[in-house]
Amino acid sequence: MLAAVERRLAQFRAARGASASPPAAAVPPRKAAAPEAAEGQRAAAAGPGGGAQARPGGVPAPAWAHPLVLKVLLWAVLLALFAELELGLPYFVLSLLYWMYAGTRGPAERRRGELSAYSVFNPGCAAIAGTLTAEQLERELHYRPTAGR
Repeated sequence: MLAAVERRLAQFRAARGASASPPAAAVPPRKAAAPEAAEGQRAAAAGPGGGAQARPGGVPAPAWAHPLVLKVLLWAVLLALFAELELGLPYFVLSLLYWMYAGTRGPAERRRGELSAYSVFNPGCAAIAGTLTAEQLERELHYRPTAGR
């Protein structure tokens, strides 16, 4: 059996070696291929949504230019304005209600295969992990051992 595994491993290594392309030649550290290639590498290194945002000149966007930071600053300025008008508390409460509304997702936005927290909305009434069932609660109240232990 060990010989068969070693033989398959040798076949795999031979197939991988035959299909592997030769490594690309390294660029000397003092010479860059082209400014466009260097800019493309910097943009790839930043990644989508991570790190600094790349701009056309290759200069990262300032920290205050991110949409979330601008929204928080706008909210704080409006809070100060409404507080000056003695309407700060209603503004704060209404913005909390809006954040609760905006933070919830509708059923159409659920990902494929994602289960609902309410088992009646899942196919076959499947419960998510960690759900306390009536049977489990009854067993624990009567100090009966759980099934499977």
